Amino acid sequence: MRRRKRRSGRSNHERWLVSYADFITLLFAFFVVLYASSQVDKKKVGKLAFAIQAAFQEMGVFQGSTVAMPTDVANPMTFNPSPATENTERTASLGWIASHPDASLDPGLEVGDLAELQTEMETAFASEIKRKEIAMHREPDGLVISLREAGFFESGSAQMKSASQAAFDRIAGMLRERDYRLRIEGHTDNVPIHNSQFPSNWELSTSRATEIVRLLIVREGFGPARLSAAGYAEYYPVATNLTTEGRAMNRRVDIVILGNAWTVTPAAQAAAQFPVAPAATTKTAQPSPPVVLKPTVVKSADPRLQP
Repeated sequence: MRRRKRRSGRSNHERWLVSYADFITLLFAFFVVLYASSQVDKKKVGKLAFAIQAAFQEMGVFQGSTVAMPTDVANPMTFNPSPATENTERTASLGWIASHPDASLDPGLEVGDLAELQTEMETAFASEIKRKEIAMHREPDGLVISLREAGFFESGSAQMKSASQAAFDRIAGMLRERDYRLRIEGHTDNVPIHNSQFPSNWELSTSRATEIVRLLIVREGFGPARLSAAGYAEYYPVATNLTTEGRAMNRRVDIVILGNAWTVTPAAQAAAQFPVAPAATTKTAQPSPPVVLKPTVVKSADPRLQP
């Protein structure tokens, strides 16, 4: 019997094109996704940044910041620094009014008095200014009196020099006559400090500021409500830290005489510090029944708990 010959199948040498086409298609899709994700909508990002920055400034988180804000939401790359400054000033004014509701606030009331005070102090401390122990200048917040380390503090110490006590008493005497709020700010240069008392310039600047506050209260008789203290370390220089003279100018304690005087009655001040004082009410000779009895009466719906 004759055997039938098997026909040899034809081999397709172009089957690789199918896999290659699938690979190229997937690779193309991959790069399309990468390109799409890299193209950020700048306008939408600008709107988001504008909204976040405005919200934080309204909350006072960026108080005193000069970070620029976009003038036009449609064009987020154009900036104008004035809205941030105006918003900061408005937030600071509102915060001060809320803190002192019975205080008088008039931005233009004390401008002439501050100028007169600066003239008087520059005349009275002409020798200290000439020796570069004291410096004065005006800022938007008010008049700044800089007590430099060379004249008032030993290096790396928060204690005031005994030789500078007389000049400090004269400064306090002139400020005691006027009801200005005072902000005491401690500043240093950028040279690191690390000793047994101060681990860094933060502690040194803060300790010097609080030491001045302590002296004003204990020694000079200033009211604590007029004073505040802050330490800024080396981050607010008035001169370059690249020279010895510049570093000496940066090591200072600033007494900032804020530009608006305020007066608070003793009753209003006590109410602001102690808004709730039930103990004082119950100690009166004839306490008011609604004030005394209502907080002490307890009623229960369960008759078994009644006395």
